[in-house]
Amino acid sequence: MIVQRSRGLRRLLAFAQAGLVTALYWGLFAAYTLAVAPGTAIFTAHYAIFWALVLGGLGVEVLTRGADKVTAAIYDSSLVRQLPVASRQVAFAMGGVLVFVAFAKDYTISRTFLAGFSVSLYGVLLWSNATLPLRFARQLFAQERDLATLLVGPSSRVGLLEFWLKQKRQFGLRIVGVITLDGSTAVPENGLVPVMGTIEQLDEICRTSEIAQVILLELCDPQVTRTLLGKCQQRGMRLLIVNDLAEKIHHPISCVVDEGINLITLHEEPLENPFNRVLKRTFDLLFASLVVVLVLPWLIVFVWLCHRLQSSGPLWHRQKRAGLQNRPFEILKFRTMHPASADESVQATPGDARVFPVGRWLRRFSLDEIPQFINVLGGEMSVVGPRPHLVEHNRQFAEVIAEYHLRTLIKPGITGLAQVRGFRGEARTPEDIAVRLQSDLIYLENWSPALDLGIVLRTIWQMLRPPPTAV
Repeated sequence: MIVQRSRGLRRLLAFAQAGLVTALYWGLFAAYTLAVAPGTAIFTAHYAIFWALVLGGLGVEVLTRGADKVTAAIYDSSLVRQLPVASRQVAFAMGGVLVFVAFAKDYTISRTFLAGFSVSLYGVLLWSNATLPLRFARQLFAQERDLATLLVGPSSRVGLLEFWLKQKRQFGLRIVGVITLDGSTAVPENGLVPVMGTIEQLDEICRTSEIAQVILLELCDPQVTRTLLGKCQQRGMRLLIVNDLAEKIHHPISCVVDEGINLITLHEEPLENPFNRVLKRTFDLLFASLVVVLVLPWLIVFVWLCHRLQSSGPLWHRQKRAGLQNRPFEILKFRTMHPASADESVQATPGDARVFPVGRWLRRFSLDEIPQFINVLGGEMSVVGPRPHLVEHNRQFAEVIAEYHLRTLIKPGITGLAQVRGFRGEARTPEDIAVRLQSDLIYLENWSPALDLGIVLRTIWQMLRPPPTAV
């Protein structure tokens, strides 16, 4: 099957690179040994540990890069586009060695050897990423491994798969033509795939063209699919079916298997993984503890003094907000408005008269949000996540955008992807709500520790240099 071929090529490239790196490492070690002055001790066992760390780092890099990015890399033979891939691989490979040397205080490995190996490793990985996949494909999938493939379905769908079909040519996928289910003989827009007839002519076409594989271009009537499957099995042909359910419902889908049950989900949710939740909660506790211990005490004193000078009243502003799964919780902020202000459900606007002068400054630099780290320690919020809104605002926004409540599938955050993209302050229009929701859903479906760290760093930068939208 063509899918197995691409997966296998990814694994083959990983093993080939492991072999190349091993040969490079021990080749350089042999050369270094011969070049060392007589009598100098060479700790071969230590170098073996470093070699194992290099291979382990490369393995971790492949696992954390993700299958899609690995697949994209094997299709691209451009040296320039392989530069970031090779850089990432070297960082993972040498990172473990450097960490081990630092913590174990093992100074037996030569710094000259490490430098020379790092440079050579980059060159080998860059070359192998750019050249080996295509060479392997040509050797493994040529001639007798060529897959004569027949497309079945509307000729109009051929153009939608054109890019994928071109990519798979190097894996031996050869498109013979397309036959239609509705009797249409319209030529596909690209004109590269000939229309060979209709489904009634399937047996004759398969016999004369020596078809090895059939691709059904869309989900269709089960009876037609069963008939096609039976004909493919009789003739020993593979059958692949393009899952176009996402196109039909106009929403991305993800297919998973859980204990033998095939499920379709509409959203990837990394934080449904318990391990990922532990990672995120650990980061929340560590970061929030540092802020509450080192920053919050002196900030409390400063804000209290400002209140006494400009707007006497309570230090804290407590407000009901919608949290995880729309459950209400009490958010904690420094008060920035006069105690006798009007309806607090009205969003603050630039130049809002309810905000006293220092309060305006606190809001601009987001210092009024710092007490929310107490909410983080209490488990009601996370450091990073969708910003929590008033319960009544959530209801109003949900009336404008049907998917709005999906953002409550994860804990709300002090900062979020929408905020570091500049979407802060009052949401005036449905478009304002939509762009923020889009960022929240991107975060929901693509969470990672690196994404959280990046958002936190960008938030700190924006606190130092607030965007014009800050109010």
